[in-house]
Amino acid sequence: MPKPISEIRKPEIVQAAIKAIGREGLPMPSYDSIAKEADMSRQLIRHYFPDPEGLMVAVCDALAASYRDCLMKGIIEAATTERLPMFLDFYFGFLAGNQKPKDDGVYDAMFSLAASSEAVRMSLSGQYNLLQYTIAHEIQISNPTLSQKACREIGFLFVTLMYGHWKMVATLGFSEDYNRVTRDAIDRLIASYVQNYHDPDLD
Repeated sequence: MPKPISEIRKPEIVQAAIKAIGREGLPMPSYDSIAKEADMSRQLIRHYFPDPEGLMVAVCDALAASYRDCLMKGIIEAATTERLPMFLDFYFGFLAGNQKPKDDGVYDAMFSLAASSEAVRMSLSGQYNLLQYTIAHEIQISNPTLSQKACREIGFLFVTLMYGHWKMVATLGFSEDYNRVTRDAIDRLIASYVQNYHDPDLD
């Protein structure tokens, strides 16, 4: 059974918006710019996304989906139960043949929009919250002696380090040599928790 036309057009529009944002940054590209990128009429863009905020939420969802797809591909190809190193390598550009999407400028734009859009803010918050708990889960599998609280803390620190790292490297042009610096720092952070973590709630 063929897909409804909306299931074809909407993803095309979202990808066109991502390209337009990546090229033009903020303020949000006009419907005309997105229509030109998608090779569609402005009216058709408005038909499927009458609310610009709804389009930006769809952009956030598409960005998250691209990471999920890359990670699932990496998990399948790795065929290993030791997934934590693969996850960490992926987010710092060291997973051979499966590189992190080059979408940092678009994420920068989404974070800027989040300051004034609750819908975009909630979408991004959900994404990064899920990433924190996913990393925490993988850390606990690899380090079963760590408490859930410790793993959640590391998950949060990973998210902040990863996001801040790419703002410095991809957005501000710092050397990609720092990919290795930050990736190795994550390993040392986990090792320090394994060796030294004390949970005051257990006293």
